[in-house]
Amino acid sequence: MIELVLGYSAAALSTISFAPQAWKVIASRKTQDISLGMYLLTVAAFALWLAFGLLKREWPLVASNSICLMLSGFILMMKLLPASGKKKVAGALKKSP
Repeated sequence: MIELVLGYSAAALSTISFAPQAWKVIASRKTQDISLGMYLLTVAAFALWLAFGLLKREWPLVASNSICLMLSGFILMMKLLPASGKKKVAGALKKSP
């Protein structure tokens, strides 16, 4: 039982941890202080964890790593976009209900 609680707690906290950074990027449209190398490695790691979870049919791994991959992938995409692209994406997301 304790393993289950620890696993789900770790998955939830890992998933939630990327949300503030993603929102800050949307709000500020600034990514110069974000490490490109770190996010390249992070996105690759989440993609591998997702593949591992799918192969093992470990649905908590699949769920949490899918969300983490999307959030960290978004941050990486924003890092790579030129300023005009960041402005368009952030503007569109801020207007969403």
